[in-house]
Amino acid sequence: MSPDSMQGADHTPARLGYRWPAEWEAHIATWVAWPHNRETWPGNFEPIPEAFQRLVRALAEWETVRVLAGGDTVMAEAKRMVGDVPNVELWDIPTDDAWVRDYGPTFLSSPHGAESALVDWRYNAWGGKYPPFDRDNAVPRHIAERLRRRRFAPHLVLEGGAIDGDGQGTALTTTHCLLNPNRNPGTSRVTIERFLGDYLGATRVLWLECSGLAGDDTDGHVDQLARFVAPGKVVAAVEQDPSDDNYRALQGNLTQLRQMSDSTGRRLEVIQLPMPRPVFFEKRRLPASYGNFYIANGAVIVPQFDDEADATAAGILAELFPSRKVCPLPARDVAWGLGTFHCLTQQEPAAL
Repeated sequence: MSPDSMQGADHTPARLGYRWPAEWEAHIATWVAWPHNRETWPGNFEPIPEAFQRLVRALAEWETVRVLAGGDTVMAEAKRMVGDVPNVELWDIPTDDAWVRDYGPTFLSSPHGAESALVDWRYNAWGGKYPPFDRDNAVPRHIAERLRRRRFAPHLVLEGGAIDGDGQGTALTTTHCLLNPNRNPGTSRVTIERFLGDYLGATRVLWLECSGLAGDDTDGHVDQLARFVAPGKVVAAVEQDPSDDNYRALQGNLTQLRQMSDSTGRRLEVIQLPMPRPVFFEKRRLPASYGNFYIANGAVIVPQFDDEADATAAGILAELFPSRKVCPLPARDVAWGLGTFHCLTQQEPAAL
């Protein structure tokens, strides 16, 4: 289907009754992109396909996993690794990289209980840092055409990891990412909020001032920093060591979040998530965070870093999601790509 080119307020997803569900709401599928770009994990790509195999197998126990595997070589590798796993679909849609959270569509639930629609944001690889990215930018259009979904295409650069929502009109983001001139130069906070309102139904946008974790290349994606886990409830990554490079920024986030209220006017309840000790590869600090967990239908996928805080973080999330199984997965090798499991997944909500 062709995108909605109409920019009038009467034809935006919010006015038409579409809604951006919270990640913990029911999914029809999770989207993943099979890894093939060796430059994403330079010098350490060999363990990555097996890490994706573990991720896909863990997700497929709970919901359909739709794997982007465009081209003969990538498709053959994906078939070899996960082609025999029940609930896995391989889609011949080409990609430049594996971070489908950021370039994939933001799915919306239908106001009439029908199939979802999607938002096709513009994508420029985190401010033009990693060209080429034209195939990644085209992924939402290909998905919309294959699924025959309505596609809304706003003229705004936005990555999925830059935003988080509660499903009730509250969006959480960071100023350093969404207001960065390498995305939408000259675009104001008011304009960004209007886009989030028109296309995601956000009636309140909460802005953190954090520029991101040490080693981060996204200019401060919120899915490494703070995440909604229920209406009115947020987990925040917090560093307790004053000598650590992340201490001041994450303590600042904590202070800000405790003063914020959601779209209903309810003051946020903030639960602290520990940080692992610094993770390095080839002397480079990696943006390792337990905040990059992914909420599947019956499970929570939690990154693990061979750290004494691994069990603590998994235990906190188990208490917050008592009806779901916590699935800890090794993430040190994956983190060399400067992201982990939330960055590598994108949920498609089930029809209401």
